[in-house]
Amino acid sequence: MSYPLPLKTVALIGRQDSPEVADSIVALSGFFQSRGVRVLVETETAIEVSQLSGSAATAGAECGDFACIGATVDLAVVVGGDGTLLHAARQLGRFNIPLVGINQGRLGFMTDIARSSMLEAMSLLMDGKFTPEDRLLLDTEVVFGGASAQWEPLANVAFNDVVIDKGATGRMIEFELRVDDEFIYSARADGLIICTPTGSTAYALSANGPILHPKLGGIALVPLCPHALSNRPITLPDTACIEVRLVQGANARAHFDGQETVDLMPGDGVRLKKSPHRIKLLHPPSYSYFAMLRQKLHWSEGPSIRPGLVVNAPCAKSD
Repeated sequence: MSYPLPLKTVALIGRQDSPEVADSIVALSGFFQSRGVRVLVETETAIEVSQLSGSAATAGAECGDFACIGATVDLAVVVGGDGTLLHAARQLGRFNIPLVGINQGRLGFMTDIARSSMLEAMSLLMDGKFTPEDRLLLDTEVVFGGASAQWEPLANVAFNDVVIDKGATGRMIEFELRVDDEFIYSARADGLIICTPTGSTAYALSANGPILHPKLGGIALVPLCPHALSNRPITLPDTACIEVRLVQGANARAHFDGQETVDLMPGDGVRLKKSPHRIKLLHPPSYSYFAMLRQKLHWSEGPSIRPGLVVNAPCAKSD
């Protein structure tokens, strides 16, 4: 089994401002401690839990920041929605810490354990019944070559996507795309999404981008409302080095997983490549990627019929 067994230390990370998440953190802390596992609660999560559930709610547990978690734990259990798991993945990606997601959000493409069955699932986790899955992580760099050329390049990571868009204005931006130092095209559009297979079911999906299976080594480029309809989504191998340089658009921005934003000026660029680190997700025995898609995207559902509406009624013959 690829994740460390028996588990010795587990981190608990939760979404903020949620009494339900706080209750789950308390229950999980008690569960793991009862099984002889050391519990480390992420610092901000511990503060939130203490405020919502009382100072003694996680008695016996320790707390620490993400650096401490990365250097200490065998795996991290993340309670919340996909945004909470994204945040944890971005912080812990360089430590190669396996992540388990408990869904208390609305959709949950990555947090695949229901709160109602989380303790049962944790027993299976302790018994080594979960399946690991590696996901692509992107290393990114904003290179300032325009009016802000004196700034040092700004490094970041992306687990879902990088979105370059027009910002708050209504005007399109113009950008140039290069792959492996080869000029591909210049385009005018509202923006461009560069996404991993994990991010293909996020913003890119609403922009008619392709769904990429997590085992596929690919990076999708999805234009946002391009001026030319010939600018279509492209899927590249994950070995590609991608560069997007802004040509026009004084209020453009680059967004990293929707959690960090950098302002761009003409001449600035964003470079992306596969990270040497991978995000390792642990799934329960019942997990199926396609079953998840059927549930979340409501595939194979029958038509919704209003009362009194006749469907497929035979047409009246004309005389």
